[in-house]
Amino acid sequence: MSVETIARPQALRRGHVGAVTVAHCSAAFAALGLPPYLPQLLPELGDPQARWAGVLYVVPTLCTAVAAPIWGRLADRYGRRTLLVRAQLGLALAFTLAALADSLPMLAAALAAQGLLGGTFAASAAYLASGLDGQPLARALALMQGSARAALAGAPVLAGLLASELSVRQMYGLAALLPLVAAVVTLVLPEPGTRAEPVTENEPEPEPDRRSRISVRGLCLAEAGFVLATVVTFPYFLPLAAKIAPELPPWASALLFALPHLCYLLAAAPALRFLRDRARAGLLVGYACAAISALLHLVPVFLPDAGLGWLIAGRVLLGAALTCGLTALSQLSAEAARGRAPGRLFGTVEAWSKGGAVVAGVAASALAAWGAAAPLVVAVVTGAVLATSVFRITRATAESRS
Repeated sequence: MSVETIARPQALRRGHVGAVTVAHCSAAFAALGLPPYLPQLLPELGDPQARWAGVLYVVPTLCTAVAAPIWGRLADRYGRRTLLVRAQLGLALAFTLAALADSLPMLAAALAAQGLLGGTFAASAAYLASGLDGQPLARALALMQGSARAALAGAPVLAGLLASELSVRQMYGLAALLPLVAAVVTLVLPEPGTRAEPVTENEPEPEPDRRSRISVRGLCLAEAGFVLATVVTFPYFLPLAAKIAPELPPWASALLFALPHLCYLLAAAPALRFLRDRARAGLLVGYACAAISALLHLVPVFLPDAGLGWLIAGRVLLGAALTCGLTALSQLSAEAARGRAPGRLFGTVEAWSKGGAVVAGVAASALAAWGAAAPLVVAVVTGAVLATSVFRITRATAESRS
């Protein structure tokens, strides 16, 4: 009886996954919480009308899309933990430059550095994928999405509280400490690699069904499409809420903005268990919920007497879209990661995801001239088209198996 060896990821413990998640959340708090306050900073730098705010808002995202695949390949060559620490130190440097910015070009350079030198989500995902496999990796990636949701919901509120005491540049200086702490935490984590395990002829390693395994291109398109269908509704939600319910206090509007992300935090764990082996169905539901959610947002725009309930229902349904879509994408990412270099994979996926975010931001800005509700049309069309596409692909795959 001959014995062969196979390579498996060296397992990370639960504490390692938790440390990576907390480190990512701390870095994301600064990256997501401060950009909404750029209009307050720009008048100090020679832009009294803050006309460059929209462009500067997407600069880090665009630069991340360009740099992520390069950093991913370097992570596979020089170590995922090493490149994760690099990303955290890169964010610290970028935030420091923003704190020191005394002109518009210097601020633009700092925000570009944030995108070019950061990329902590892709670096964290690559680190986790080098030490986890299968369902444990899917759970870790879903937890990472939870850290991003927590940052997206809580960061603007925290920054708003600090804004009464600190200037925007002072907040950037304070923010630089967070990725520094994250880098210190990451340095004490192990560098996962691969281990060889014996496999006898009587115990062959099971091979996944390659007909059903998602391709890298398919995963990238799914990520970019989901980001486009959901993120396009973010930039102008607060003006939309003010138009629909002008009597709402600012904290209530902020709570409505955060509601979908809170839904994800509450429902992601059971959704991940339910959608195990049903990832494509979950993605289809996510796309469909995103489209229907955008339609519900539009009801009180065209029917002013419809009431605030439609808007609340739309936010809850967007939460369902995030829950189903993001947990499904975590499952599909774990599926795609098996047997592939994780740095290159997640760097490429991050580039497509950020590309979707850039398209969403540009589309929202272009359509906003027709009103704060106009970007919702993109979400309706994108979600409906992608849901139909996933349904057709899933049905064709099922027919090919039978």
